Amino acid sequence: MMVSSSVLLVIFSMTFFSCVSSCDYSCSDKPVLTPSRLVVKYGDPTSAICVACQKDCLPLEESVIGMEASRGKTTSNGTTMTWKVDHLREWELSPKCFYTDKNDKQCCTNLSVTVYQPPEAVLISSLGPNGQVLDCGQSITLQCSVHKVAPARDLIVNFYRGQTQLGHMKSKSTVKEPVNETYTFSYKTSKDDDEAQFWCEAVLDLEPGTTQPFLVVKSGNLTATVHCKPE
Repeated sequence: MMVSSSVLLVIFSMTFFSCVSSCDYSCSDKPVLTPSRLVVKYGDPTSAICVACQKDCLPLEESVIGMEASRGKTTSNGTTMTWKVDHLREWELSPKCFYTDKNDKQCCTNLSVTVYQPPEAVLISSLGPNGQVLDCGQSITLQCSVHKVAPARDLIVNFYRGQTQLGHMKSKSTVKEPVNETYTFSYKTSKDDDEAQFWCEAVLDLEPGTTQPFLVVKSGNLTATVHCKPE
């Protein structure tokens, strides 16, 4: 069956074409997706399984059961559908699993999909007036540049002196495609900072609440030279 537009609509159990136009997301016997949330690197394969219902879409010959997605292929086995994508190259998509009940109402569940791309580079630099040669008590600005990362809304940047974290910042961007992000942090030097190494890291917090960050990319080290007057 050919479908016009960029949306692939796969429908089983009935011979006529139907589109998901008005979905009920609070129905008692709603479709169950496994997993309920996907985190996929751009270009990687992915898949999900949907069990359309336990009873409300039965008998099958009186229902429309389907999966609506802009990418991928769907196969069916009774009330179970499997959605697969060989290479996910779309930054924003929201697949739906649905069925129509005996009253011709559509019951739907969305599959949450996050597509990410690790930073191509994370760089640290100093915006001090004399580069990396500093005087005691001088304030400098550390700059962390993160290149081509997605989605920026899940990006956190941490600044370090050695193994001591100085501060962190979170992106305010809502863009889902890869972007370049720049963060600055002000720091006042002391005599203990001579030959100290400053660096930053980009953290993609794609699975909030877990004990370990999902993906971390670190910058190189920036070694400071601090000149102090004799006490």
